[in-house]
Amino acid sequence: MSDTAHASAVLTVNLAAIQSNYRKLRELAGNAACAALVKANAYGIGIEQAAPALKDAGCHHFFVATVDEAILLRKIAGPDVQIFVLNGIDNRSRDPFLEFGLSPVLNELAQIELWSKQARTGKTRLPAAIHFDTGMSRLGLPESEARELGQDHERLEGLDIKYLMSHLVSSEQPDSPCNREQLEKFLEIRQTLPPFPASLANSSGIFLGAEYHLDLVRPGVALYGANPVPGNPNPMAEVVQLKAKISQIRRVDTPQTVGYGATHRVTGPARIATLPLGYADGYIRSLSGKGYCYIGGIRVPVVGRVSMDLITIDVTAVPEELLLPGSDVTVIGGPVSIDELAEAGGTIAYEILTSLGSRYPRDYVSEDPSL
Repeated sequence: MSDTAHASAVLTVNLAAIQSNYRKLRELAGNAACAALVKANAYGIGIEQAAPALKDAGCHHFFVATVDEAILLRKIAGPDVQIFVLNGIDNRSRDPFLEFGLSPVLNELAQIELWSKQARTGKTRLPAAIHFDTGMSRLGLPESEARELGQDHERLEGLDIKYLMSHLVSSEQPDSPCNREQLEKFLEIRQTLPPFPASLANSSGIFLGAEYHLDLVRPGVALYGANPVPGNPNPMAEVVQLKAKISQIRRVDTPQTVGYGATHRVTGPARIATLPLGYADGYIRSLSGKGYCYIGGIRVPVVGRVSMDLITIDVTAVPEELLLPGSDVTVIGGPVSIDELAEAGGTIAYEILTSLGSRYPRDYVSEDPSL
């Protein structure tokens, strides 16, 4: 726990809520195992705190993006968890995979050949997952390479294939035909290979139903409190809250302006409060004139441009007794849904979470989210 007594803004992270979210998703997955994505510093939450909490909740399969993330995670989580690296492997990263017992997600035939050759040279079996592109056109074996692999299983010599996997394009849109198309394409590819376990569903994919669960589900952002079913009530527990203390309150009147570029002009007598955080702290600039906060249950708008270190809010509607330098303002959490705030800024909760800055202290707590 950080020293927050004198902090002007504090990010509170509820590790018990992360554990609750993991258990809920694992239960929804039925007979499938449940992994956890902890890439990008556990989506901005803090991998050094989130990974042990997830492990204590029963998670033994972790996914990260890079080998550096995987090395850090191995040191944090210990030797008894499986760590998959989504970006795959190349000649430069081969040694860390061997030294730290990491499992590459193989995204092309060249990576499969490299890892298989290493296994044969070392006269051992090396763990891996194989990723097939079924519609994302990003990482993963394209259809032509999937076909080649299906016709020549000897390419997998020496490899201990833990999972075949693909990634859903539109799982947050349950009515999208892409979901069914990708599932069918992935199952067709799977039939051309030995009966390896398979994984397809991400956070939103878990809610598409049992046929998408297969052998392993891979939730990410839902673990950290974002809504995996947009347009419906959020089934996940809230994980983060950001509160800031008012730095200063100004009385302004027409024709005064607020913030850089004079983008906001007051239309009458107003009170403007300044908060000590900005885009350097993850309160993204696109929330200028669109974001909102809460003081004493009253919604107050962000006015003017978000700057590097400061935002300004119109507190004209807030009673005087609630407005003092040092008074708390809820910036994220509670009535300020991270998903709704992201939508106001024209982005997604992923960006808000992973942008959260490090200048304010973080208070890691374990509080039952059901209370």
